[in-house]
Amino acid sequence: MARGIDHLVIGIRDLDAGARFYETLGFQVGARNRHPWGTENRLVQFDGSFLELITVGPGAEPPPHAPRSFSFGAFVRDYLARREGLAMLVLDSADAAAEAQAFAGAGIGDFEPFFFERRGRRPDGSEVHVAFTLAFAREPSIPGAGFFVCQQHHPENFWNPDFQRHPNGATGIGAVVLSVSEPDSHEGFLAAFTGSDGRSVTGADRSYSLARGRLDVLTLDDAAELYGSIETDGEPSLVAFAVEVEDIDRMTHRLAGLPHQRIGSRLVVPASAAHGVAIAFEQRRSDIDPSG
Repeated sequence: MARGIDHLVIGIRDLDAGARFYETLGFQVGARNRHPWGTENRLVQFDGSFLELITVGPGAEPPPHAPRSFSFGAFVRDYLARREGLAMLVLDSADAAAEAQAFAGAGIGDFEPFFFERRGRRPDGSEVHVAFTLAFAREPSIPGAGFFVCQQHHPENFWNPDFQRHPNGATGIGAVVLSVSEPDSHEGFLAAFTGSDGRSVTGADRSYSLARGRLDVLTLDDAAELYGSIETDGEPSLVAFAVEVEDIDRMTHRLAGLPHQRIGSRLVVPASAAHGVAIAFEQRRSDIDPSG
């Protein structure tokens, strides 16, 4: 069964500046949180998925990677030492321990499940307890991108409709883009990680339908054509994502004064203006008339 997009990890060196940018785009951005190992985040929450804006906080001491231990904090630190942008793709899980065993059996990662907890805040400022277990996968030919699944242990404390109301009418993540030179060459890993068989689309590109959203695997040229301007560090990279909105015409007014262009039916903010990751806004699929 295909897994769904849980969240995207977006590395930003100045977290508060990044939050202000996302607020300018019309998102409601949550308060600053700190992980036990020192990374800090601010979240943009939708119904069932979210964007995680993340940086390395003062005094951070993330543990190093080890043979059976993937260090989330060390990965974020090393990513931000190279660039800003979309660092990690996270899918949802009801049982991360079982997923870790499945990944080991498929040969895409032999890591111990990673549990952590922190305090969160409700819209009224009161504290709540949230906890997660992560199961990591790894594709050696894509070293610059992270892949894991996330199990929520107290979802009632995390998901909140009050956090999911955005001035721009955003309702969820429609797609995430991985740019590689040969999309077919990663089929085994991506099928095992997503739980979905990829299908061929234009040219060499492939797309993986997920329980929530989709993963598009595009050549560099095709990703640049569809998203206007992307940024990579010369390696296969997560380069863009699309957000569904209730009214694309209202989004046109929201983006007035910001770098963007219309590409097909979507509005796209280039990576050069958006902390290293291209952001597309598209009409919510349930609002599109199938008759054309």
